[in-house]
Amino acid sequence: MDTQANATETLIRQQIAEHPVLVYMKGTPQFPQCGFSARTIDVLSQIGRPFAYVNILENPDIRATLPKIAQWPTFPQLWVKGELIGGSDIVFDMFQKGELQPLIEANSPEA
Repeated sequence: MDTQANATETLIRQQIAEHPVLVYMKGTPQFPQCGFSARTIDVLSQIGRPFAYVNILENPDIRATLPKIAQWPTFPQLWVKGELIGGSDIVFDMFQKGELQPLIEANSPEA
């Protein structure tokens, strides 16, 4: 593994460890750059707890490296307490079933 890839992997692992609720997405919560990212942000916004995000469009090294770490090829990716929850479809499905809200509320500080 080259030095840049190693540094990127270290950065990703640090981001995941530092943020209890983290979304790797295309764009920002204010300006999502794909429909799947927009849907994920909409669900998280409805829950109303703070979350961190990383815009992978501004971070091509993260965009290339994270799928290898996560064993998940697509974006967005929702991480809670260091664990990959999944992409847009899984997040939306969990929200519809009432499973996502308690998970986020238990792991995200009050707004």
